[in-house]
Amino acid sequence: MTHICETDRLHIRNWRDEDLDLMHVINSDEDVMAFFPRRRTREQCADLLQVLKKEISETGYGFFALERKDTGEPIGFCGLAMPRIEPILPEGTVEIGWRLATPHWKKGYATEAAMAMLKLGFTERGLEEIVSFAVFNNQRSLAVMERIGLKPDPSRDFDHPRIPDTHPQLRRHTFYALSRDEWDEMERAR
Repeated sequence: MTHICETDRLHIRNWRDEDLDLMHVINSDEDVMAFFPRRRTREQCADLLQVLKKEISETGYGFFALERKDTGEPIGFCGLAMPRIEPILPEGTVEIGWRLATPHWKKGYATEAAMAMLKLGFTERGLEEIVSFAVFNNQRSLAVMERIGLKPDPSRDFDHPRIPDTHPQLRRHTFYALSRDEWDEMERAR
C-alpha cells in the first residue's frame, strides 16, 4: 500500500527509505518534540521508519507520510493508528495524530491531512469513533483537534503510562473524540 489518499495540497502515502532525512528532522527538533520525553537519533529514526512501514503494510493503519503536491517534498506525517495503551484505551481504539516539520507549521497542512484521515476512517474503514490525545498544555495539537471537530471528553483524560518519571510534566493527557454520528452531522452541515 503506497498511496493512501490525497487532499488539495497533499499526497498521503506510505513511507519510503528516502524519507529518513525528514523523519530525523522531525524527531530530533526541540520545537516539534517539545511535548515528548525524548529526541531520536538518526539510527532510531531509521528503525522507526521501518516499524511504520511494516505496520501500514500489515494493518492499513499507522502514521502516513505527507508530501506536498506542488514540490514533492515530504513535510511530516498524519494518520490513524492503534495506540495500544490498554487498559486506559480499549483494544481496537483508533487515534488520529500528526507531526510536521516546523517550516510547514501554520499553513493548515495538519488540519487538511487530519480531515482526510477522518473521512478515511469513518467512510472507508467504518470506524465508530476516532480519538486523539495530547499533553494537557499542548495548545498547537489541541487546536488542530478542535478545528477538525473532535470534542474534549475530560472524563477520559489520563496519565500516559509510557511517560517516564523523569518527565512528570508530560504525563497528563487531554482526551478528545469524535463519533461516526458526529462526523455524519458535521458532513451534512457543510
